[in-house]
Amino acid sequence: MSAYELPKRRRIFLMRHGDVTYFDDSGRGIDPVSVPLNERGREEASAAGREFATQGVRFDRVIVSGLPRTLETARRVLDECGQSVDIEIWPEWEEIRGGHLKNLSTDDIERAFLSVFDGVVPEETQFLGGETIGELLDRVLPAMARLRADASWDTVLLVLHGGVNRALLSHAITAGGRAFFGHLSQATGCINALDVGEKSGDWVIHAINHSPPSPLHTGVRNTTMELLYAQFIKFSRSIRSS
Repeated sequence: MSAYELPKRRRIFLMRHGDVTYFDDSGRGIDPVSVPLNERGREEASAAGREFATQGVRFDRVIVSGLPRTLETARRVLDECGQSVDIEIWPEWEEIRGGHLKNLSTDDIERAFLSVFDGVVPEETQFLGGETIGELLDRVLPAMARLRADASWDTVLLVLHGGVNRALLSHAITAGGRAFFGHLSQATGCINALDVGEKSGDWVIHAINHSPPSPLHTGVRNTTMELLYAQFIKFSRSIRSS
Protein backbone atom coordinates (compact mmCIF):
# COMPACT_ATOMS: atom_id res chain seq x y z
CA MET A 1 0.00 0.00 0.00
CA SER A 2 1.40 3.38 -1.00
CA ALA A 3 1.85 6.16 1.52
CA TYR A 4 -1.08 8.51 2.00
CA GLU A 5 -0.38 12.18 1.43
CA LEU A 6 -2.58 14.44 3.51
CA PRO A 7 -4.49 17.08 1.53
CA LYS A 8 -3.10 20.58 1.80
CA ARG A 9 -5.61 23.22 2.82
CA ARG A 10 -5.55 26.88 3.74
CA ARG A 11 -7.45 28.60 6.55
CA ILE A 12 -10.13 31.28 6.25
CA PHE A 13 -11.18 32.99 9.47
CA LEU A 14 -14.49 34.63 8.64
CA MET A 15 -15.71 37.20 11.16
CA ARG A 16 -18.78 39.34 11.43
CA HIS A 17 -18.09 42.94 12.49
CA GLY A 18 -18.71 43.93 16.10
CA ASP A 19 -22.02 45.24 17.38
CA VAL A 20 -23.40 48.58 16.15
CA THR A 21 -26.37 50.77 17.07
CA TYR A 22 -28.79 51.39 14.22
CA PHE A 23 -31.17 53.66 16.20
CA ASP A 24 -30.19 56.56 18.44
CA ASP A 25 -31.65 57.37 21.87
CA SER A 26 -34.55 59.24 20.28
CA GLY A 27 -35.46 56.24 18.13
CA ARG A 28 -34.23 57.72 14.88
CA GLY A 29 -32.34 55.54 12.42
CA ILE A 30 -28.58 55.90 11.95
CA ASP A 31 -27.07 55.61 8.47
CA PRO A 32 -26.16 51.89 8.12
CA VAL A 33 -23.30 52.75 5.76
CA SER A 34 -21.37 54.97 8.19
CA VAL A 35 -22.43 53.57 11.59
CA PRO A 36 -19.42 52.80 13.86
CA LEU A 37 -19.01 50.09 16.48
CA ASN A 38 -20.66 50.75 19.80
CA GLU A 39 -19.02 49.96 23.16
CA ARG A 40 -20.14 46.33 23.04
CA GLY A 41 -18.91 45.99 19.47
CA ARG A 42 -15.49 47.35 20.36
CA GLU A 43 -15.15 44.81 23.15
CA GLU A 44 -16.32 41.98 20.86
CA ALA A 45 -13.65 42.90 18.30
CA SER A 46 -10.94 43.13 20.96
CA ALA A 47 -12.05 39.81 22.50
CA ALA A 48 -11.72 38.13 19.11
CA GLY A 49 -8.25 39.60 18.72
CA ARG A 50 -7.20 38.32 22.14
CA GLU A 51 -8.39 34.84 21.20
CA PHE A 52 -6.42 34.87 17.96
CA ALA A 53 -3.37 36.08 19.89
CA THR A 54 -3.73 33.35 22.52
CA GLN A 55 -3.86 30.72 19.79
CA GLY A 56 -0.84 32.18 18.02
CA VAL A 57 -2.71 32.87 14.78
CA ARG A 58 -0.83 34.92 12.19
CA PHE A 59 -2.64 36.46 9.23
CA ASP A 60 -1.13 36.70 5.77
CA ARG A 61 -3.97 38.86 4.53
CA VAL A 62 -6.83 40.81 6.11
CA ILE A 63 -9.81 41.73 3.94
CA VAL A 64 -12.87 43.81 4.86
CA SER A 65 -15.87 45.14 2.97
CA GLY A 66 -14.80 48.74 3.52
CA LEU A 67 -17.76 49.82 5.65
CA PRO A 68 -16.46 51.53 8.81
CA ARG A 69 -17.70 48.80 11.16
CA THR A 70 -15.61 46.17 9.35
CA LEU A 71 -12.50 48.36 9.28
CA GLU A 72 -12.76 49.17 12.97
CA THR A 73 -13.26 45.51 13.87
CA ALA A 74 -10.24 44.41 11.83
CA ARG A 75 -8.02 47.12 13.32
CA ARG A 76 -8.95 46.13 16.86
CA VAL A 77 -8.27 42.46 16.10
CA LEU A 78 -4.84 43.30 14.68
CA ASP A 79 -4.03 45.59 17.61
CA GLU A 80 -4.72 42.78 20.08
CA CYS A 81 -2.65 40.36 17.98
CA GLY A 82 0.24 42.77 17.70
CA GLN A 83 0.26 42.34 13.93
CA SER A 84 0.78 44.92 11.21
CA VAL A 85 -1.04 43.77 8.08
CA ASP A 86 -2.35 46.04 5.35
CA ILE A 87 -6.16 45.88 5.37
CA GLU A 88 -7.61 45.26 1.92
CA ILE A 89 -11.04 46.57 0.93
CA TRP A 90 -13.26 44.39 -1.25
CA PRO A 91 -16.57 46.23 -1.80
CA GLU A 92 -18.09 43.09 -3.36
CA TRP A 93 -18.46 41.88 0.21
CA GLU A 94 -20.51 44.82 1.49
CA GLU A 95 -23.68 43.80 3.29
CA ILE A 96 -26.81 42.83 1.35
CA ARG A 97 -28.40 46.10 0.26
CA GLY A 98 -31.86 47.17 1.34
CA GLY A 99 -34.31 49.36 -0.54
CA HIS A 100 -36.74 52.08 0.52
CA LEU A 101 -39.14 50.89 3.23
CA LYS A 102 -41.45 53.84 2.63
CA ASN A 103 -42.53 52.17 -0.59
CA LEU A 104 -43.71 49.02 1.21
CA SER A 105 -47.00 48.26 2.96
CA THR A 106 -47.06 47.29 6.65
CA ASP A 107 -47.32 43.58 5.82
CA ASP A 108 -44.56 43.86 3.21
CA ILE A 109 -42.26 45.55 5.72
CA GLU A 110 -42.60 42.70 8.21
CA ARG A 111 -41.92 40.19 5.45
CA ALA A 112 -38.97 42.26 4.20
CA PHE A 113 -37.34 42.17 7.64
CA LEU A 114 -38.01 38.57 8.58
CA SER A 115 -38.18 36.41 5.43
CA VAL A 116 -34.64 36.89 4.17
CA PHE A 117 -33.11 35.00 7.11
CA ASP A 118 -35.83 32.34 7.38
CA GLY A 119 -34.64 28.83 6.52
CA VAL A 120 -33.48 28.05 2.98
CA VAL A 121 -34.19 31.35 1.25
CA PRO A 122 -35.20 31.47 -2.46
CA GLU A 123 -32.95 33.58 -4.65
CA GLU A 124 -35.77 35.94 -5.66
CA THR A 125 -36.31 37.03 -2.03
CA GLN A 126 -35.55 40.72 -1.54
CA PHE A 127 -33.85 42.22 1.49
CA LEU A 128 -35.88 45.15 2.81
CA GLY A 129 -37.26 45.76 -0.66
CA GLY A 130 -33.79 45.99 -2.21
CA GLU A 131 -31.20 43.48 -3.35
CA THR A 132 -32.29 39.87 -3.86
CA ILE A 133 -30.50 36.83 -2.48
CA GLY A 134 -29.58 35.89 -6.04
CA GLU A 135 -27.99 39.28 -6.63
CA LEU A 136 -26.06 38.93 -3.38
CA LEU A 137 -24.71 35.54 -4.45
CA ASP A 138 -23.80 36.96 -7.86
CA ARG A 139 -21.36 39.42 -6.28
CA VAL A 140 -19.99 37.56 -3.24
CA LEU A 141 -19.25 34.12 -4.72
CA PRO A 142 -16.94 35.27 -7.58
CA ALA A 143 -14.92 37.23 -5.01
CA MET A 144 -14.42 34.04 -3.00
CA ALA A 145 -13.32 32.20 -6.13
CA ARG A 146 -10.81 34.99 -6.81
CA LEU A 147 -9.45 34.78 -3.28
CA ARG A 148 -9.01 31.02 -3.53
CA ALA A 149 -7.28 31.33 -6.91
CA ASP A 150 -4.50 33.40 -5.27
CA ALA A 151 -1.97 30.90 -3.92
CA SER A 152 0.11 33.54 -2.07
CA TRP A 153 -1.62 33.20 1.30
CA ASP A 154 -2.05 30.47 3.91
CA THR A 155 -4.22 32.19 6.53
CA VAL A 156 -6.64 35.02 5.80
CA LEU A 157 -8.98 37.05 8.00
CA LEU A 158 -12.22 38.27 6.45
CA VAL A 159 -14.29 40.77 8.45
CA LEU A 160 -17.67 41.05 6.79
CA HIS A 161 -21.40 41.09 7.55
CA GLY A 162 -24.22 38.83 8.71
CA GLY A 163 -25.89 38.40 5.33
CA VAL A 164 -22.63 38.05 3.40
CA ASN A 165 -21.29 35.55 5.93
CA ARG A 166 -24.42 33.43 5.54
CA ALA A 167 -23.91 33.40 1.77
CA LEU A 168 -20.28 32.30 2.13
CA LEU A 169 -21.05 29.73 4.82
CA SER A 170 -23.89 28.29 2.73
CA HIS A 171 -21.46 28.05 -0.19
CA ALA A 172 -19.00 26.16 2.02
CA ILE A 173 -21.62 23.86 3.56
CA THR A 174 -22.81 22.82 0.09
CA ALA A 175 -19.20 22.15 -0.98
CA GLY A 176 -19.02 25.07 -3.37
CA GLY A 177 -22.72 25.20 -4.24
CA ARG A 178 -25.10 28.11 -4.58
CA ALA A 179 -27.49 28.39 -1.65
CA PHE A 180 -28.51 30.71 1.16
CA PHE A 181 -29.27 29.27 4.59
CA GLY A 182 -30.81 32.18 6.44
CA HIS A 183 -31.08 30.28 9.73
CA LEU A 184 -27.30 30.22 10.22
CA SER A 185 -26.80 32.54 13.16
CA GLN A 186 -24.00 35.09 12.97
CA ALA A 187 -23.52 36.94 16.24
CA THR A 188 -21.76 40.28 16.11
CA GLY A 189 -18.03 39.76 16.48
CA CYS A 190 -18.29 36.02 15.83
CA ILE A 191 -15.57 33.87 14.25
CA ASN A 192 -16.02 31.09 11.69
CA ALA A 193 -13.11 28.80 10.79
CA LEU A 194 -13.07 27.28 7.29
CA ASP A 195 -10.43 25.40 5.34
CA VAL A 196 -10.17 25.29 1.54
CA GLY A 197 -8.27 22.88 -0.69
CA GLU A 198 -7.25 23.04 -4.32
CA LYS A 199 -10.53 21.70 -5.71
CA SER A 200 -13.48 24.11 -5.77
CA GLY A 201 -15.63 21.74 -3.71
CA ASP A 202 -12.96 21.08 -1.09
CA TRP A 203 -14.28 22.85 1.99
CA VAL A 204 -13.84 21.78 5.62
CA ILE A 205 -15.85 23.63 8.27
CA HIS A 206 -14.27 23.68 11.72
CA ALA A 207 -16.27 26.35 13.57
CA ILE A 208 -19.39 28.43 12.98
CA ASN A 209 -20.55 31.44 15.01
CA HIS A 210 -17.92 31.17 17.74
CA SER A 211 -18.41 34.24 19.92
CA PRO A 212 -15.47 34.83 22.30
CA PRO A 213 -17.45 36.91 24.86
CA SER A 214 -20.28 34.32 25.02
CA PRO A 215 -19.37 31.01 23.31
CA LEU A 216 -22.66 29.29 24.24
CA HIS A 217 -24.91 32.23 23.27
CA THR A 218 -26.93 31.70 26.45
CA GLY A 219 -28.50 35.17 26.43
CA VAL A 220 -29.85 35.22 22.87
CA ARG A 221 -32.74 33.27 21.34
CA ASN A 222 -33.77 35.69 18.60
CA THR A 223 -32.28 36.44 15.22
CA THR A 224 -30.57 39.69 14.36
CA MET A 225 -33.41 40.66 12.02
CA GLU A 226 -36.09 39.89 14.62
CA LEU A 227 -34.35 42.20 17.07
CA LEU A 228 -33.84 44.85 14.40
CA TYR A 229 -37.48 44.68 13.36
CA ALA A 230 -38.55 45.17 16.99
CA GLN A 231 -36.35 48.27 17.11
CA PHE A 232 -37.82 49.49 13.82
CA ILE A 233 -41.38 49.13 15.14
CA LYS A 234 -40.43 51.09 18.26
CA PHE A 235 -38.84 53.75 16.07
CA SER A 236 -41.91 53.98 13.83
CA ARG A 237 -44.23 54.40 16.80
CA SER A 238 -42.07 57.13 18.28
CA ILE A 239 -42.17 59.05 14.99
CA ARG A 240 -45.98 58.75 14.71
CA SER A 241 -46.49 59.93 18.29
CA SER A 242 -44.14 62.92 17.97
